[in-house]
Amino acid sequence: MNPLLQKFDTAPFSAIKNEHFKPAFIQAMADARLEIDAITSATDVPSFENTIEALEFSGQQLDRISSVFFNLNSAETNEEIQKIAQEISPLLSEFGNDITLNEALFKRIKSVYEQKDDLKLSVEQHTLLDKRYKSFSRNGANLSEDKKTRLREIDAESAKLKLQFGENILAETNKYEKHITNENDLDGLPEGAKEAAAQLAKSKDKEGGWLVTLDYPSYIPFMKYAKNRALRKELSMAFGSKSFKGDKLDNQEIVLKIANLRHERANLLGYKTHAHFVLEERMAETPENVHSFLNELLEKAKPAAEREFKQLEDFAKKIDGIDQLQKWDGSYYSEKLKQKLFSLDDEQLKPYFKLENVIDGVFEIAEKLFGLQFQEVSNIDKYHEEVKTYRVYDLDKNFISVFYADFHPRAGKRGGAWMTSFKSQWKKDGENIRPHISNVCNFTPSTATKPSLLTFNEVTTLFHEFGHGLHGMLANTTYPSLSGTSVFWDFVELPSQVMENWCFEKEALELFAKHYETGEVIPMELIQKIKESATFQEGMQTMRQLSFGLLDMSWHGTDPSNITDVKAHENKAFAGTDLYPDTPETCMSTAFAHIFQGGYSSGYYSYKWAEVLDADAFAYFKEKGIFNKEVADKFKEHVLSKGGTENPMVLYKRFRGAEPKVEALLERAGLL
Repeated sequence: MNPLLQKFDTAPFSAIKNEHFKPAFIQAMADARLEIDAITSATDVPSFENTIEALEFSGQQLDRISSVFFNLNSAETNEEIQKIAQEISPLLSEFGNDITLNEALFKRIKSVYEQKDDLKLSVEQHTLLDKRYKSFSRNGANLSEDKKTRLREIDAESAKLKLQFGENILAETNKYEKHITNENDLDGLPEGAKEAAAQLAKSKDKEGGWLVTLDYPSYIPFMKYAKNRALRKELSMAFGSKSFKGDKLDNQEIVLKIANLRHERANLLGYKTHAHFVLEERMAETPENVHSFLNELLEKAKPAAEREFKQLEDFAKKIDGIDQLQKWDGSYYSEKLKQKLFSLDDEQLKPYFKLENVIDGVFEIAEKLFGLQFQEVSNIDKYHEEVKTYRVYDLDKNFISVFYADFHPRAGKRGGAWMTSFKSQWKKDGENIRPHISNVCNFTPSTATKPSLLTFNEVTTLFHEFGHGLHGMLANTTYPSLSGTSVFWDFVELPSQVMENWCFEKEALELFAKHYETGEVIPMELIQKIKESATFQEGMQTMRQLSFGLLDMSWHGTDPSNITDVKAHENKAFAGTDLYPDTPETCMSTAFAHIFQGGYSSGYYSYKWAEVLDADAFAYFKEKGIFNKEVADKFKEHVLSKGGTENPMVLYKRFRGAEPKVEALLERAGLL
């Protein structure tokens, strides 16, 4: 009996074995094809209900199986799951193409689309019809047969290449270990980081000593605090050269292939470049708009960044006689300078940010703003014992969502932090089906003597992902494909980034920032320092983000067929934003998973775009009070609950009363 093919509410993780996945996918695809056949073979006149709605609610079992499988492949993978992913991805890609290139189906959709002005449709129905028609036309439904065939080949090949790209990075990350046996090599490292390194060495069966890896909770403290410059360099080079070594885990060929396949695909569909294709369905609309947005910010940030870099260089020269600041010096001297300017370091803050307290804090803030209550439960099946599970209710005890939280690094988990869902929200037959949402992070784990104490950066990451989580949990739409985070890509970061603002506010911090040993609330002067230091090196930070956005556009906004050297191309893209000398042995593109594996191709600019939205939105909260019910209700009503049911600018203006202003961001960043 295959548990994935039974009806289930929460995912039955403990009953699922790896061998269940492939048969479940194959069966669910076959069932979904039958549902499509029923739509196309219907003899009645195509209508919104019998075509668009029927298609929207088809393949739901396949969606559930996919979400379980691909979430596991990110958070709890192994070689067997990765192998299944390589086998399944082309099949799913082919299945997707079988639908979007199904002429009989498209004919029915087109027929409904062409009479849309005469149909009495709600705003959400209009959006769904528009989205459905475009998902076909933008995926080749209007192409000739030979071009459709080529499109299928491109999609199948791209799916495999993206997986390979990610697997290579994960293998590179897992492969590197620095076993340190001389304690002097750890000079400067805080006690907590040393203890974690010792614990890591023990867990990997090393004979004593300390272990440093390329996982963020291990890598970042080392780069920030370790005095040993040669070791920082070694780690930095290992991190920066991931999949750029000319061996079997090298991603250079894959990068070139992906970029060229995307360009060819865009051309087939009648678009100038991949960026033109992508941005048609974004708030930014065109590559020209993205470039002018990035360059406008660059113009404002560059003078500040150069001043900050000069200050950092002078500081490093003065205290250690460093003549040339290198990439592996950046975090170390920035941290030292920050401590000097603000008498503030992460180690001072960490005791106030015990993971459990931060979780309670973000829950309490969600209750104050949006009336949510989180109840930890033990009767929801989970994929790893570290995962925490919650049922979420509103203040009237109505069930809102299931919430999974998975916070620490493991061998089978990719780096970074993300929000995802195991089940969408939708309404059907008078019932509001509630979502199952998950946050996955890689935070500093507890040690033998200390609980998990978060860096301030990890605290803002937790709030960020939780903001995405709220977007999923508070979804309240009719159709699953318009629900929750199913919005224009450059709007999706607004709920997450706006949540980070509460981490800097006294009223919010006092709810949860309490010393893990004494229970003392974080002192006011530390809160003040957090606020003052929030704009520290903001010019350099902004330049860095803009450089990633420009690199993304350089791969996707032009014809890549003449690019033969990945590194040379990257250097050209970074030319106007470089502060540090180049290291020829390192390359960003070969490990830039956001754009080559994730969904950010032609969309990396959206982090900055969303910062404009979030600074403007939070300015409204500040004006009325950060826990103001009226503003929170508007945000919940017009942004969090609406998903992708309407154009995001329309939704934003309903919440805010006007379009967002870039000045709000520049002011917050101290760049005005």
